[in-house]
Amino acid sequence: MLGILTALSFSHLLNDAMQSLIPSIYPILKDALHLNFAHIGLITLTNQLTASILQPFVGLYTDRRPQPFSLAAGMTFTLTGLLLLSFAGSLTLVLVAVALVGIGSSVFHPEASRIAHLASGGRLGFAQSLFQVGGNAGSALGPLLAAVIVVARGQSSVMWFTVLALIGIGVLTAIGRWYRKKLTGKTKSAAAHYHQTQSLSRERVMISLGILIALVFSKYFYLASMSSYYTFFLIGKFSLSVKSAQLHLFSFLLAVAAGTLLGGPVGDRIGRKSVIWVSILGVAPFALALPYANLFWVGVLTAIIGLILASAFSAILVYAQELVPGRVGMIAGLFFGLAFGLGGIGSAVLGALADRTSIPFVFQVCSYLPLIGLLTWLLPNLEQKRRIGA
Repeated sequence: MLGILTALSFSHLLNDAMQSLIPSIYPILKDALHLNFAHIGLITLTNQLTASILQPFVGLYTDRRPQPFSLAAGMTFTLTGLLLLSFAGSLTLVLVAVALVGIGSSVFHPEASRIAHLASGGRLGFAQSLFQVGGNAGSALGPLLAAVIVVARGQSSVMWFTVLALIGIGVLTAIGRWYRKKLTGKTKSAAAHYHQTQSLSRERVMISLGILIALVFSKYFYLASMSSYYTFFLIGKFSLSVKSAQLHLFSFLLAVAAGTLLGGPVGDRIGRKSVIWVSILGVAPFALALPYANLFWVGVLTAIIGLILASAFSAILVYAQELVPGRVGMIAGLFFGLAFGLGGIGSAVLGALADRTSIPFVFQVCSYLPLIGLLTWLLPNLEQKRRIGA
């Protein structure tokens, strides 16, 4: 099963490297098409909404009718979007291109998360972390590739990234064959694993899901400020070049990947709620200090923030799947969709705020978001309930 998880993680790397290419070339698009920050936010909103709205519906559908080769089909949308983006000469064409890339991602995540769950061998946190760390590594790799390829050669060089999509289609087709065989011997072990969570009332489950959504809002609004505007923050405050700012963004996203890898296994050992506590609220002092730090400490603080904050999502996702037994795909689609959607809304809102105020002010406002982690106190302790049930 480790081979399947590794292949899924690699596919996630390819998918999210192509996704992260979009914010990485914002400075190029801004200059070439004479865009303002509101336009930048609209591009992100379009990409991330198309990468989010479909996800719960894809997950709900595949909970009932799994589609082994939907992953390869989704990657084809991404390939088409990148081809269009490479020669798009207007804001409208850019929006169509990033929408296609978003649709590809929307198809990919719920079913890929389901396959990771199926291949977990009971180590649900580890499986989700390994799957997600591929995505975070891809998000870190995208800006680096953009700095090396696109910044040096221009918008048309985006076409080279279609090679990644072609590789992804091949890998995902092979995973689809394994998944099709696995479906013939489908087991109900997942339902048995979640049986003890049924002691929670429907009202308590809904309140808990609402709290988790608030925590995802906190995490992804903050990440939107970093992924979309961190380069502008560095260029404006410290007069860095676009290439140097991209390298700083790469360092932050690399820390995010490391934190993602740690979060799931730690959650398997000490409990999801404990990880959620530390990963959201624990970021607060570093986030509050960031807008006022010099360049050296900005690099240090962003690495710490990325490492700690990223450990949350695996724990939140598995915790939510334990709250709602038998809906692995739907919950995965919902929370991946929320992650993209809230990130897109955050980028649009923060872009408009930046146009009216300044990028440093945006970072000051966002520094308070991790305090929402205090809501974790209201979540039930599912690990304790399972022990009592056992």
